[in-house]
Amino acid sequence: QVQLRESGGGSVQAGGSLRLSCVGSGYAVSTVCVGWFRQAAGKEREGIATSYPVSGATYVADSVKGRFTISHDDAGNTVYLQMVNLKPEDTAMYYCATNKFCKGGWQSLNKDAYDHWGQGTQVTVSS
Repeated sequence: QVQLRESGGGSVQAGGSLRLSCVGSGYAVSTVCVGWFRQAAGKEREGIATSYPVSGATYVADSVKGRFTISHDDAGNTVYLQMVNLKPEDTAMYYCATNKFCKGGWQSLNKDAYDHWGQGTQVTVSS
């Protein structure tokens, strides 16, 4: 079955950087888009970046563009989220998820299109 495991979260000061990793298994890389989402306490889950590893296509939401970058390894099984110039408002649980057949298009950040989710990794940014 599909399994996703996030890592790389932690506590940093404002202006710091983190790189999150999402290691996936149990699916064919050519059939999925992989997205990163975050959910802050008391808020809805927000889509922030997506990747179609087999083509190298990536998309980053305007809310984090210029600070966050999504990438993947050559095999496409590990997707990264590089975050720089972190702000306190970036504090949230960060999740990766797969969207089989890239429903809604490869740029879709509609969480309802995503089929499988990891457990999440916490990012805390202090001022």
